[in-house]
Amino acid sequence: MQGPEPDNTSRGENRPWRVAVAARAVLRRQDRTVDPLRVARPSRWLRWLPVYLLFALAVVQAIVGNRFELGFLIGAIPPLAALTYKAVGTAVFGGIVLVLLWVPAIRLGRAGDSDLVTVAFVAVLSVVIAWARRRRDEQLVTVRTVAQAAQFAVLPPLPPRVGPVRCAGLYRAAQHGTLVGGDLFDVREGPYGVRALVGDVQGHGLQAVGTVAALLGAFREAVLDQERLTGVAGQLDRRLSVDAEDVIAAGRIEGETDAVSELFATAVLLEFPPGSTEVRIVSCGHPPPLLLHTGGARELPVIAGPPLGLGVPSEGYRTLTVPLRTGEWLFAYTDGVTETRDRTGTFYPLTERAARLRTDDPIAFTDTLWDNLRDYARGDITDDVAMLVFAPDPPDLPDPVVGPEGGAA
Repeated sequence: MQGPEPDNTSRGENRPWRVAVAARAVLRRQDRTVDPLRVARPSRWLRWLPVYLLFALAVVQAIVGNRFELGFLIGAIPPLAALTYKAVGTAVFGGIVLVLLWVPAIRLGRAGDSDLVTVAFVAVLSVVIAWARRRRDEQLVTVRTVAQAAQFAVLPPLPPRVGPVRCAGLYRAAQHGTLVGGDLFDVREGPYGVRALVGDVQGHGLQAVGTVAALLGAFREAVLDQERLTGVAGQLDRRLSVDAEDVIAAGRIEGETDAVSELFATAVLLEFPPGSTEVRIVSCGHPPPLLLHTGGARELPVIAGPPLGLGVPSEGYRTLTVPLRTGEWLFAYTDGVTETRDRTGTFYPLTERAARLRTDDPIAFTDTLWDNLRDYARGDITDDVAMLVFAPDPPDLPDPVVGPEGGAA
């Protein structure tokens, strides 16, 4: 049976909208989230330290006179300035130091000619160091900018709404300084409704990024091509099975001692059919989603199928259909959430915490839950973490037909 033809025009028209709302979502969190790729600027007190030190030494030397010699300390100011200032600024500090040590009218201390030569050499060397540091910082910024663009291309920011579904995603990679690890999620609207993927590939960190990119690409194609949600799972499984053969073969050719002998991933797929109050769920060995409602939260009885990458046909997966009432949310996550432990080794009680921390805003809910998870683990979270909240709108009801007597027909 053939489904409806994809509306390429509407998808093309929606693309700028997706980019705009994604950018707005990023800006919305910009003041609450630390960018792991951002180059930290020197603190203000460190930039002012050479000025304060120079002023303090000059004042103290003027007070004590020739009883104590403090002029040798002033030679440390140019190297200190090189840590935070450009070459020009460092040269200015070096020039001030030489003037204070050499000009007779304001001569600071009793520096001899050899001392002046030494300080001048240190000042010139500090200028060179400042120039080299600046070049290195510029190269680092370029590399980090490219890395950030590449990682956002793999896992772009999630818009706050996809079709009739409000959604909020939170992603934290375990490896410091990266945006993408071994977890993944995506939400796309296609001819068969809004479909979502939350998954966890084998391993974490940069080694898993290639597998994440392959699965996301296969998912975005399957959203448009596969009529059934189990067909999407089958297409993802085929993609990972092919990649597994290449990865294993490459590891054997390179002679890697830690080369993987298999490649797999767990995932949960969700589908919100157009004009329906139901959600369809397919689990590929992944933790079951939670249904959040006013009275609390509960795990959905999803039939867990085999993980992706084992060569299982689409018929090997089962679909669970869940009717949704107004105000009910779905919460999908990765095992980085449920396997987080406190200091006693107790796992994070996700169902209880999710029910207690739910708010009216999906974005605020994910932020609050993440803060609670970090507090529970005392900041010691060693696995990638991904969360995704879905808050579908109630379907539009047709306008009542007015009868000849003014009542509804």
